[in-house]
Amino acid sequence: MKKTLLCLGYGYSARALARLLLADGWRVIGTSRELIAEDGVEMMTWPGDDVSLQGVTHVLSSIAPTSKGDPILAALRDKIAAATTLEWVGYLSTTVVYGDHDGGWVDETTPITPSADRGKWRAQAEAQWQSIAGLPLHIFRLAGIYGPGRGPFAKLMSGKARLIIKPGQVFSRIHVDDIAQVLAASIAQPNPGAVYNVCDDVPVPPQDVLSYTAELLGLAMPPEVPFEEAAMTPMARSFYSENKRVGNALIKDELGVKLRYPDYRTGLQAVFKAEDMEKFVPPAEPPAL
Repeated sequence: MKKTLLCLGYGYSARALARLLLADGWRVIGTSRELIAEDGVEMMTWPGDDVSLQGVTHVLSSIAPTSKGDPILAALRDKIAAATTLEWVGYLSTTVVYGDHDGGWVDETTPITPSADRGKWRAQAEAQWQSIAGLPLHIFRLAGIYGPGRGPFAKLMSGKARLIIKPGQVFSRIHVDDIAQVLAASIAQPNPGAVYNVCDDVPVPPQDVLSYTAELLGLAMPPEVPFEEAAMTPMARSFYSENKRVGNALIKDELGVKLRYPDYRTGLQAVFKAEDMEKFVPPAEPPAL
């Protein structure tokens, strides 16, 4: 049987994995809310089209849950549970399920204690997937995702970026290409029931990332704004309500992954080149009055 990946939610991370698998001769099927054209991928709309698992050997689910639970399982749980050809199922969760640890380290053995609603919904969705008996499930808890087309460059070039300062705050991140190679490594050596943190080696304050991006672009540093005074959406502010350093030893020890971008500097350098930022010309300084 030809290896066939069904991406339930053909988004940013799924695309990166599809590129790897298509190069190896896989069949890839993707779902999207609107029908889109994607080279080499069989696309369908969902919700809308009937999703069949006939001949599907691998499933990747990346659609975010809501307060009502996982929308994929609400519609397709029975089909997924009854599928007989599945060799690997991957669910993309996030590190928000760990909650706040005041800057301390967490790993896959750390109890789940989400505080934000989106973390509680993710924890609930993980449990819903885990409750399907016999499913070859693998859960991937992703840190903040960046890569070509999704990074701090556009915000800085627009002049709207701010250095929001909250003392002691750190975040973990992961380049999309490293997400893809972790997923591919898991597919190559499945371990049903496994949970993996997917992040780079160096959790850092958000202002360090923005400052380095400005350095790459040759721009002046954005203005500093204390967190307490920053105008932010409730969603953006919720990210700052949790502070932790996420460990990634398991993807290295069990899956043998060697990160292409082990820190934000190497990752941003790659995005800088991929987006052809070398041609960016910083605006001239205004004349002195």
